[in-house]
Amino acid sequence: MHDNPGSAATDAARAYFITGTDTGCGKTLVTSALLTHVKAKGHSCLALKPVATGARLTPEGLRNDDALQLQQLSSVRLPYQDINPYVYAPAVSPHLAAAETRQQIDLSVIVDNFSRLRNRAQFIFVEGVGGWYAPLTTSDTVADLAEHLGLPVILVVGLRLGCLNHALLSYRAIKQCALPVAGWVANSIDPAMEHRQQNIDTLQRLIDAPLLATLTYQTPPDLEQMAQRFNLRLATNRQG
Repeated sequence: MHDNPGSAATDAARAYFITGTDTGCGKTLVTSALLTHVKAKGHSCLALKPVATGARLTPEGLRNDDALQLQQLSSVRLPYQDINPYVYAPAVSPHLAAAETRQQIDLSVIVDNFSRLRNRAQFIFVEGVGGWYAPLTTSDTVADLAEHLGLPVILVVGLRLGCLNHALLSYRAIKQCALPVAGWVANSIDPAMEHRQQNIDTLQRLIDAPLLATLTYQTPPDLEQMAQRFNLRLATNRQG
C-alpha cells in the first residue's frame, strides 16, 4: 500500500475502472462496448487510458491505437493528452518503457487529470494497462492506481485455457484492495476454446459479482451488437 496522492472519486456511481486478467484479454474492446452501450441509453460518456505502451509516431506525436479508439468513441471530445497522458513507443511493461524513455509515471498526475475531467460526462471509464498487478513504476502497480482513484472495478476475463485461475486470482486481489467489484465480463478471445460455457458457469459460481456481459468472438467486432449484450444497472441507475 502506498500513500494516496488524492481521492478522486466523489460520485463513484458514474465512474468505473476497467481491468483485466492479463494483456490481450480485451479491455479496450469491453470499454468501447461500454461507451457504445451508455451512448445508446442517451448518456454522455468518455473513456481514459492513463498509461499506454506500444505507440506509433505521428505528426501530432506518439499515439496509441487503443487510446485513439476510446477518444473516437467518447461522446465528449477531449484532446489526446487528456485521454492518454502517459504514452510510450516500446510495447513493453509500463515501468520498463518509462525507464527506457526516462519519462516516469506519476500517479498524482493521473489522479489530478481524472479529477479535472470528473464532471465532463455522466459516465467515465478508466482503462488500466495489462493486468491488476502490472508495474507502473518501481513501487506502484495498476492496483495502486485503481486504489488512488477509488472507483468500482469491472474485471474483463479473456476466455481461453487458463482463464479460471487468472480470473479468480484477479478477483481476489481486487477484493483485497477493498474496492467494490461492479461486475465482470466474459470475453471470448479464443474461438476454439473447449467447454467455454462450463468455464463461465464455474466463474459465476465462484465470483460474487454480477456477470455484466458475455461477448462472443468476432472479427471485426460489432460494437453495437456487443453493447446490446450488457446487462448494466450502472448505465441506468444514478446513485449518490
